[in-house]
Amino acid sequence: MKDFAVRAQGSAGALLAMLAIGFSAWASHGLGPGREQHNVLMACLYAFGHGAVLVALAPRVLSGLARTALWVLLLGVGLFSGSLLAAVLLDWSTRAAPLGGMLLMLGWLLLSLSHWQRQR
Repeated sequence: MKDFAVRAQGSAGALLAMLAIGFSAWASHGLGPGREQHNVLMACLYAFGHGAVLVALAPRVLSGLARTALWVLLLGVGLFSGSLLAAVLLDWSTRAAPLGGMLLMLGWLLLSLSHWQRQR
């Protein structure tokens, strides 16, 4: 299971970063200034940053709590960034964005707490 988690989280992180670069280029060159451009760029900022964190930490995580934190971060960035992008691309609601943001905060809290766990 750990090997799957490392591969899935690392791969998802790299894909998030790749998509963030593509969507930010589109927002900068294909969208005019305004709320839509702002939302896409904000989604890209969160996706790229959390994608890089997943790539960096996935192979190094030792505790179950830290592994859970990475899953929560992945879910949170998916909901947050996905909601903002879906609002622009598909005219969907951004109602999932606050839940995604709360999951991101929870993920970071869990990751912080994992550093206080005794390593086996």
